[in-house]
Amino acid sequence: MASDIVSKLGEGVTSASQRPRSYTLWIKIGLVAALLWILFGTVLVDMAHDWWTEPALSQGMLLPPLAIYIAWLNRSQTLKYVATSDRHGLICIALACCLFLLGKLASEFFMMRFAFVLVLVGLLWTYWGLPRLRTLAFPLLVLTTMIPLPVMVYNSLAAPLQLMASDLATRIAQGFGVSVFRDGNIIQLAGVSLGVAEACSGLNSLSALIVGSLLLGYLLCSRTASRVVLFAAAIPLAIVVNILRVAGTALLADYNQEFAMGFYHSFSGWLVFVAGFGLLYLCARMLRALLEREQIA
Repeated sequence: MASDIVSKLGEGVTSASQRPRSYTLWIKIGLVAALLWILFGTVLVDMAHDWWTEPALSQGMLLPPLAIYIAWLNRSQTLKYVATSDRHGLICIALACCLFLLGKLASEFFMMRFAFVLVLVGLLWTYWGLPRLRTLAFPLLVLTTMIPLPVMVYNSLAAPLQLMASDLATRIAQGFGVSVFRDGNIIQLAGVSLGVAEACSGLNSLSALIVGSLLLGYLLCSRTASRVVLFAAAIPLAIVVNILRVAGTALLADYNQEFAMGFYHSFSGWLVFVAGFGLLYLCARMLRALLEREQIA
């Protein structure tokens, strides 16, 4: 009887001693979250505004919840390592702060947004250690893809892709016997002119398919080589599918202008993504069968 009372008293003292520790932990988390919001609150709000107002960036709204969900699914793999503090993570945090200051001075949003992800990496490294950080590499990579490309990079890629899409689409239409010629990024048909605008350059579908290649590689492929090949295949695949979209618009415009400029033009953006994602899935299955045959066996 006395031993039971003593054991219960010991359990009560242990639980009471653990409560201040839990409170201290939540206070530390709250302080770190408050500091992050003070530094990056405006940056994150501006990025969320871009996701909401720019259709080409709307996939960014899905990426943070997706990254958190993937990390939650793999929590057992992460938590099997003991959390150990590592001061090397402070170097990563310092680099992120310097990058944030440079982006602030240069008014470069990409640098400030990337600094946020880099700070998260540094915090995880500092408080949890490198073994746990490695298990979170893929969710952090997915989180990085939520950041839109820098304006200079986007503009430098958009113009060549516009010209390539208009040139090859014109050649495809001519191969089908359509009377058409190209003037820059303008496809001139007999009764209508089609302008290959910046939105038709393929960069929008490229960013979405790159994210799709990362997810398919993570779900279907187990080797790093297969995932790298799938990621590289997403780039030409997105360009080719977009060229076929522009060529299809030209062919339909020669046959029925209202249909080509109405329903098809609105629907073709989704069609490009679905077709590209389906082809990426087939590529992932082929890579799994060819490069991972020994591991499957």
